[in-house]
Amino acid sequence: MTYQEILTVVSRGRGSHNITAELRAVLARAGIATGLAHLFVRHTSCSLLLTENADPDVRRDLETIFSRLAPDGDPAYRHDLEGDDDMAAHARSVLAGSDLTVPMAGGELLLGTWQGVFLWEHRSRSHRREVVVTILG
Repeated sequence: MTYQEILTVVSRGRGSHNITAELRAVLARAGIATGLAHLFVRHTSCSLLLTENADPDVRRDLETIFSRLAPDGDPAYRHDLEGDDDMAAHARSVLAGSDLTVPMAGGELLLGTWQGVFLWEHRSRSHRREVVVTILG
């Protein structure tokens, strides 16, 4: 059995946005007990992230690391049509990834105690993002 739904997430700008509760609601609507939840973000300047959900310092530190790997406004970038964060956001998206697959059983995500699913916005300003959730069971 397969179920698919598109989640809309409005980001507040750069940073991580916990979407675990929204994902659990999709699982409940799907009515599939055992299988896989596949998530795919339909954008090139944000990512999906499976990481620590208890201490926000982990996600802040990830922001610090990525700002060093792909700094805003680097003069070597050619692609800056939408501002200083344009190319940096694309690079961060490539580095972090655009999809996740999480196993499920008993209608629940089999996440570890400290894991959460996040949309990671790489742009400075707020955006409306779409996450395709496909449940296979």
